[in-house]
Amino acid sequence: MNNLNRNTTATTTPTLPTKMIQFGGGNFLRAFVDWMVQVLNEETDFNTGITVIKPTERGDYQELKNQDGLFTVVLDGIKNGETIAEKRLVSCVTNIVNAYTEWEQYLELAKNPELRFVVSNTTEAGIKFNPEDRYSDAPPKEFPAKLTILLHQRFQHFEADPAKGCILLPCELIVNNGEALEKTILQYAEHWKLGAEFTQWIKTANHFCSTLVDRIVSGYPKDRAPQLEAELNYKDPLMVAGEYYHSWVIQANEAVQKELPFNRTNLNVQFVDDLLPYREMKVRVLNGAHTAMVPVAYLAGIRLVDEAMANDNISNFINQLLLEETAKTLDFPQQVKEQFVADVLDRFRNPLLKHQLISIALNSTSKFVARLLPTLKDYVALEGKPPKRIVLGLAALILFYKGKYNGEPIDLKDDAEVLAFFKEAWQQQEEGKRSLEETVEHILAKDSIWGENLNAIPGLSSAVFSYIASINQNGMQATLDSI
Repeated sequence: MNNLNRNTTATTTPTLPTKMIQFGGGNFLRAFVDWMVQVLNEETDFNTGITVIKPTERGDYQELKNQDGLFTVVLDGIKNGETIAEKRLVSCVTNIVNAYTEWEQYLELAKNPELRFVVSNTTEAGIKFNPEDRYSDAPPKEFPAKLTILLHQRFQHFEADPAKGCILLPCELIVNNGEALEKTILQYAEHWKLGAEFTQWIKTANHFCSTLVDRIVSGYPKDRAPQLEAELNYKDPLMVAGEYYHSWVIQANEAVQKELPFNRTNLNVQFVDDLLPYREMKVRVLNGAHTAMVPVAYLAGIRLVDEAMANDNISNFINQLLLEETAKTLDFPQQVKEQFVADVLDRFRNPLLKHQLISIALNSTSKFVARLLPTLKDYVALEGKPPKRIVLGLAALILFYKGKYNGEPIDLKDDAEVLAFFKEAWQQQEEGKRSLEETVEHILAKDSIWGENLNAIPGLSSAVFSYIASINQNGMQATLDSI
């Protein structure tokens, strides 16, 4: 059986012009945006090739290069009450550029007259300004810094032509991600003194669209891969599995809508004037449940999302967290909230996804801040006390960031500074330099992680301490029983 690439696998794809660059080539973007572009190319005259940019130093996308950008998306789920399954070869990724080893090649992309779209998914921690980034760096550290340089080179090459701006569609799960990206780029423009004319071109020639993405993508379907590869007749180590359900809500004007012909497909893409109500419910319910579930289920010895949902304690924990805590903070009719929660729980139960908890754990601290902390604070404002299940999620997260549990190491992935802080905090506790209670207070006080001193929230630190003590003494299942 051949490995998947353009020489060994027959693809009818014509040579596609590079109209889109994409920062990130991880499972989510490949199974969401790239899959959608593939559908647009197959069903409309969108005719768009994607160049994937490696935005961070870790890893090199060599496998994607080996496969000439080809990969398979495998989707399963329920649509209109019917089981649906799809296997689609995605062939719209035509180039892969590593910004760390191919900086000149990256800058050349700015000169492409057909470039129109910029997509990104660099996690909640990705859209930020770093004053230490310099224009002369090759490359600077932060994704928006890399993008600012690309746009500035484009501005210069095309002599400020307003028709050569881009439509930017960030997928990061932060509030007003389009606005945040524009603001960060303008910060770099000012910091690097790139001039008023460039700033004006950024504001007027480019469309920064806030977007909201929704699809559970579980990654490589390890258990099903041999069977799927036999059906496909090629080996694909970049095969990515996910649920069929998908939703992309884009805040954009009519001009942008006309350039993205989703209305000529059956894709679930909505263009709206105000994204915030959609975003708040999705992020607080779906993503919040994921972020709360990961450390709680992991410390209970569970490794997959559907296994977590099959465990009565975990399933009840998530159900009650969503209905009794999260839903109280959402300004939607009760029936709408209950239906959304029910749909989310059904999606979590999809046994074919095999969604690894550890893969959702990437950057869990910034995810907690974006997905659960606003709910926690709103609940305190409404009820006058912390929500006990979200607090248990926070306690489990802090214990999870010890990097080991019951003698087993945990493969944590987060900013180096965050990991170093937790390592030192737990080490000092183990050495007797701080009590467990003092360690909890020390961790909650770290405003560079949480955005504020969480000890200021009445009753929070004592509740977190109690849960951590209970997990340590009695285990996670017994702690869940006690709620």
